[in-house]
Amino acid sequence: MPSKKKSAKLLRCPACGMLVRVGEEDFPFCSDRCRKIDLGKWASGVYRISSPVLDPEVLEDLGNLAGGQSKDSNHD
Repeated sequence: MPSKKKSAKLLRCPACGMLVRVGEEDFPFCSDRCRKIDLGKWASGVYRISSPVLDPEVLEDLGNLAGGQSKDSNHD
C-alpha cells in the first residue's frame, strides 16, 4: 500500500497574494518586504477595525490611558 504524503498547507500572502507554506520564515507573508508593506498600511490608517468597542471595561481602560479619570479615583 503506497503511503500518502502529507500536503503542506498553502495560504496566500495578504500583501501580494503569492502562495506561502505554513511554517515558512515570513509566514503569513511571502517575504520581509510584504510584511513591511502590511505594517505600513496599519501605520498609515489604511486598515481599520470596523466595529466599535462596546465592552464597558475596555472603554474604561481606554479612557484611563487617554488621561481620563476613572470613577474610582479621588482628587480633593
